[in-house]
Amino acid sequence: MTTTMDKPVKEPTFQGVSARRKAANLSATILVSLSVLVALVPLVWVLYTVISRGLSAVVSPTWWQNSQAGVTQFIAGGGAYHAIVGTLLQGLFCAVISIPIGIFVAIYLVEYGVGTRLARVTTFMVDILTGVPSIVAALFIYALWIATFGFQRSGVAVAFALVLLMIPVIVRSAEEMLRIVPQDLREASYALGVPKWKTIAKIVIPTALSGIVTGIMLALARVMGETAPVLILVGSATAINFNIFEGPQTSLPLMMVDLQKAGTGVLTAERMWGAALTLILIVAILNIGAKLVSKFFSPKNF
Repeated sequence: MTTTMDKPVKEPTFQGVSARRKAANLSATILVSLSVLVALVPLVWVLYTVISRGLSAVVSPTWWQNSQAGVTQFIAGGGAYHAIVGTLLQGLFCAVISIPIGIFVAIYLVEYGVGTRLARVTTFMVDILTGVPSIVAALFIYALWIATFGFQRSGVAVAFALVLLMIPVIVRSAEEMLRIVPQDLREASYALGVPKWKTIAKIVIPTALSGIVTGIMLALARVMGETAPVLILVGSATAINFNIFEGPQTSLPLMMVDLQKAGTGVLTAERMWGAALTLILIVAILNIGAKLVSKFFSPKNF
């Protein structure tokens, strides 16, 4: 007796598809492919320009070991070590504050605050902060941290301004990643008697970890390239300053602005493009690190 289990499964074919649908599918494919190419043109153009004009400065060992102290636009040499240190310290201080706050806010909005008034107010405030220009955040920190509290301009003031720009991006990205975690996983965990907080920590967050880390890296890459906060909240310096709480501390965006003000010589232009390429390399390294973290800590490796 022949059953349905014995019948061979037929592979789906497109023989029954009308010519109109085939033409629409082909047209959509062509349009999407052209859109991708159009989007890639400026990206490749920018990368080529930055690499071609800044590579000569970046490949020099002194670029990574020396600062611009005592170097003028007519003197060869010097490096971006002081600006690299400032960028990393300000970005790290900002990330230490922003990442926990952003993730915890996203967890509250998705797991605990659904339908509550506080969640609606929080979502509204996050939406507002997402569209706040960087110069507004810088002016707010200047008015609060420097004008009101009397602290000096320093790298930590820049970090606080970057926190205002980074938190809403992390909240939005983490919130979306937590929402796409299947509800069945949560319900299965609850059915086994696992508390809600442990379900979130052991199941929900690891499942969404890849997207959360990607969102964090995108947010960090955005704030590390901001110019307005460093122009307003910290003084320029050509020497190395490891103290984020005191004294002028240059970052890579501020270094490019200072070089642009210094002159338009060949050496100055080379250093400007070198600083831009260095910032791109740092962001690329952070994104590669994020991909590795996502790969090795995703649920499939548990």
